[in-house]
Amino acid sequence: MIARRWLSSCRVLAHENPLGLPNHKRAPTIPRAQRGLPKKMAIPGVKNVIAVASGKGGVGKSTTAVNIALAAAGMKQRVGILDADIFGPSIPSLMNLRGEPDLSEKGDRLVPLMNYGVKCMSMGFLVDKEAPVVWRGLMVMKALQQLLHQVDWGHLDLLVIDMPPGTGDVQLTISQQVVLDGAVIISTPQDIALIDVVKGTNMFKKVDVPILGVVQNMSLFICPNCNHETHIFGQDGAAAMANKMDVPFLGEVPLHADICQLSDAGKPIVVSQPDSPFAAHYRNITSKILASLGNKP
Repeated sequence: MIARRWLSSCRVLAHENPLGLPNHKRAPTIPRAQRGLPKKMAIPGVKNVIAVASGKGGVGKSTTAVNIALAAAGMKQRVGILDADIFGPSIPSLMNLRGEPDLSEKGDRLVPLMNYGVKCMSMGFLVDKEAPVVWRGLMVMKALQQLLHQVDWGHLDLLVIDMPPGTGDVQLTISQQVVLDGAVIISTPQDIALIDVVKGTNMFKKVDVPILGVVQNMSLFICPNCNHETHIFGQDGAAAMANKMDVPFLGEVPLHADICQLSDAGKPIVVSQPDSPFAAHYRNITSKILASLGNKP
């Protein structure tokens, strides 16, 4: 049984409860190791948790995360996706979802929304589409902690966390508080993006999160009229960087109008054009991720 949420305008927000859960209980206290760092906690009911990350914004990370989640669901996996970008959530638009999540029967956990067979949770469900989240660091970290530990995911084979770009507080909080089974790094072949791939990869290594591999997005541009291919961001940069850093290269996805337009329409290409070569790229990448996790499709 679930209960309806309070309207956004009626929620009582506080530093300890920024999401305004009516029967709020403090999120689990994170035990700390002797040297002061928090110990990582598993998310109940979730078998594997992966982070999809990028050092720089604008490289197609969220689009890739969504298509990986949908490809895994198509391989008979029970999948959820958590949008960890508090300030710029993309999952509601990409997954064509609107409205506030329901509450669990006890009123202390959020029930994820679902579309295309994937459970979804995002800050974008809790605020108006055009409303900015004007919060300082403490509120952001508390909200993130609630999204991590006060969502009723049920039983999942895979939870995909769509990370915000960069290597700041959010990335460190997730890496240090949650048992991550691996990270997938998204980059374009462009040198300016690859600089931040190194930083992101090294951050995960420092917090002992395995690197599942690198995905080269926008590997080349395919003209929708004549199918001419142009390497507008350079060629094979992410593949070369993965080889240099001794991490797996998971594959590449071209830049094509269909991927962009369908994503903007909330119809990701894996579900709207499953027989396209672009969907096949995402399925190939996802198969490698699941194999590395031991969940062979």
